[in-house]
Amino acid sequence: MKRKGARSLAFFVCLAAIAPTVQGCGEAPDGKIEVEIVQYKPEAANYFKTVEEAFNASHDDIHLTISSPNDAMAILKTRFIREDYPDIIGIGGDINYSYFVDADILADISGYAGMQDVNEGYLDIAEALELVPVDGTYILPYAANAAGILYNREMFEAHGWQIPETWEELTALCDEIAAEGILPFYFGFKDIWTCLAPWNAMAVELAPSDATKQVNKGLTTFTKEYGELSEKYLALLPYGPDDPFAYSYNDACTAFARGESAMYPIGSYAAPQILSVNPDLKIDSFVMPASDAADGRTLNSGIDLGFCVTAACENKEAAYEVLDFLYADENLQKYIDAQTSVPCKKGTFELSTLLEGMSEFIAGGNMTDYQDHYYPSEMSVDALLQTFLIEQDKDAFLKNFDTSWQRYNRDIIRMVQEYEAAQKSAE
Repeated sequence: MKRKGARSLAFFVCLAAIAPTVQGCGEAPDGKIEVEIVQYKPEAANYFKTVEEAFNASHDDIHLTISSPNDAMAILKTRFIREDYPDIIGIGGDINYSYFVDADILADISGYAGMQDVNEGYLDIAEALELVPVDGTYILPYAANAAGILYNREMFEAHGWQIPETWEELTALCDEIAAEGILPFYFGFKDIWTCLAPWNAMAVELAPSDATKQVNKGLTTFTKEYGELSEKYLALLPYGPDDPFAYSYNDACTAFARGESAMYPIGSYAAPQILSVNPDLKIDSFVMPASDAADGRTLNSGIDLGFCVTAACENKEAAYEVLDFLYADENLQKYIDAQTSVPCKKGTFELSTLLEGMSEFIAGGNMTDYQDHYYPSEMSVDALLQTFLIEQDKDAFLKNFDTSWQRYNRDIIRMVQEYEAAQKSAE
């Protein structure tokens, strides 16, 4: 049996304390129903400005306001503490979404008709993000990104290199590329968050998708589940620049754009930055082959942006009308084009050519979420990974991961284990 949510604002109250004061948008002009959206992707602010203008121009009874602040999550957490809720929030499918579901901040939108159009794979991903199972559906998945390996298509074609499907084929390809005097990979590990990209892309094949939940239940450890993943991550380093920690994300994007490496293990979100340096670069991608078998593979993809109606929203029908507008094929296509994204909606959409190598996985709903979407930000797993890659002490890293997890997840672990005990008692 699933449970109803239980308020747990303590998860983020400490972060909210440092956020700026925010006022609500006030009454709508001309007696219209006011619908307010706060969304967390400032890089998409121009898109949402056009959405706001188009919606307001075509609706006489609803006035829509969309804000795209740089510090959206801090602002949202402050407003939640003060019980000053926007009607709709646009957030990613990560640990913050998990907290908001658990705190009963979000409304169950399983009755929204647009849910029938969502790619089932992303609904499964959303459900898996729940700290413990709850009744209902709380997010409309809008757009996703995909992570694996970007590659220089013209370089591959010129050399006759084949796309690898297993770990052995990948390392053999890297050896072949290096033998021709070309750098196989570029890394930008000076920016610690980039250390998560190869980690996540390999983890979907090398670690259980529910590894964090199994650890929370006390059934396993990260030392057990992340051992092979850690070893193979270290094995990638010799195929990159001599000092990958000297280069930032921008450095790595620029180097790849200029043909200084054949491949770049990063997500599709990097494409705009790369193409801003070299608009003529022909980029394609493939799923990171981390396992020893070609079958049973899956794409590392998660909900990059989804829309949630807050429980405090006074007019759900108006909110659903806004969701209808956002979810219209023509508007979603504009977002896909602007952000090089993957649609979470079923249907025929034109994707960027750099996603061609992943299209089969996307169309089939064969995707697995990022492991770091389950990691608490306070644990700074990206920093742990950077230290691991520098020191290359696997045992110390895994021990630290287990210790840190118990420290930063004690409340969640307690809640999960209490839930599991209650379920067994009810059987």
